[in-house]
Amino acid sequence: MTEIRFLHIADLHLDSPFKGISSIPQSKWKEIRESTFHAFTNIIEYAVENKPDFVLIVGDIYDGENRSLRAQALFQKGMEALQAKGIPVFICYGNHDHLSGKWVRFLLPDNVQVFGEKVETKTLNIKGEKVHISGFSYKERHVLEGMHSHYPVANGQHIHIGMLHGSVEGNMEHDVYAPFRKNDLIAKGYNYWALGHIHKRQTLHNDPPIVYPGNTQSRHRNEQGLKGFYDVTLTENNATLQFVPSSAFIYDEVEVSCEGIVHANELINLMEQSLNSYREANGNAIVELTLTDISEETSELIQASSKEEWLSLIQESLEMDHTFIIVKELHVNLPNMERKESNMLLEMMEEWETAEWKHVLKDLYRHPKGSRYLPAIDEQFMDETMQEAKEILSKVVTRGE
Repeated sequence: MTEIRFLHIADLHLDSPFKGISSIPQSKWKEIRESTFHAFTNIIEYAVENKPDFVLIVGDIYDGENRSLRAQALFQKGMEALQAKGIPVFICYGNHDHLSGKWVRFLLPDNVQVFGEKVETKTLNIKGEKVHISGFSYKERHVLEGMHSHYPVANGQHIHIGMLHGSVEGNMEHDVYAPFRKNDLIAKGYNYWALGHIHKRQTLHNDPPIVYPGNTQSRHRNEQGLKGFYDVTLTENNATLQFVPSSAFIYDEVEVSCEGIVHANELINLMEQSLNSYREANGNAIVELTLTDISEETSELIQASSKEEWLSLIQESLEMDHTFIIVKELHVNLPNMERKESNMLLEMMEEWETAEWKHVLKDLYRHPKGSRYLPAIDEQFMDETMQEAKEILSKVVTRGE
């Protein structure tokens, strides 16, 4: 087999709306909303510079069935840039950008081949070697049929690649479309399965490779870590996959130990230094910052101001540095304080007399409809309620630790 090289890309979600950015400084909103476009531009620049034999884009190029004019114009320019370098592109549309959507039509350049709603095979010649690429585009958003059954079995004489936007049958982490089982794909005898739809990068099988590259840009806290695509080299007996990051930024979680911190300026400097060190090592990021190892003295310092005020302060400080690292949320681990407060509450409840129980619960017992279903406030009621309170508070404290 002649060595061939291609890019395996999926789930660009161009023009995706971002969720949960209200707590982020407004000055950064534009950069965030543009990030799927920046990731796409990074991919095109990589392809132009490295000149693979061809490019595969396995579904969900656009985030919605009504593809925005701007997203399509950007994609068109990217395809034209690849055409100028003589790089063929094969694309299939997924559940987000299915063929039944309504959009302004663009005529893609001649180097781009698009799969229709039925499984079909397209062939190209690379260095005298025939490469057969099979795939399909979603006719509508919900494709529940196991489309793998329509893919032809490889004849073993040439290179066979399958493009499939779908998920493993029974997957509970994502909507299941075009379901398949791993053995279903192995049985086809292909050299490589280029998958899309699942945004987590993963390899389901090594020989042959059955691969999800993940999406190309993180869009919310559940899509953490590096995002990108694969640069794949196939030879007769081997497949080499090189992951290439494309993200404009990543989502992540950062922990900062506050051991020995007793003054506000120390805490601010510590957070700034930790976050800048993280950015130098990992690049641009939106993070959830968690403060750990908090003594009672440090806890009093932190609780002297609201968490919102601390968050605003660190956001402003980072913005002044003109770096793209954004603290989206601030978490403070106070397990010792939680236990202390829980014990104080239980001790106070144990000292209540019947009259105090009635005073605390008076609004509940005065409810015109609900009160008829409530038990009398007696010794048994107070004992059972105390036991339930202990169990609930114990779970809260344990979770915090």
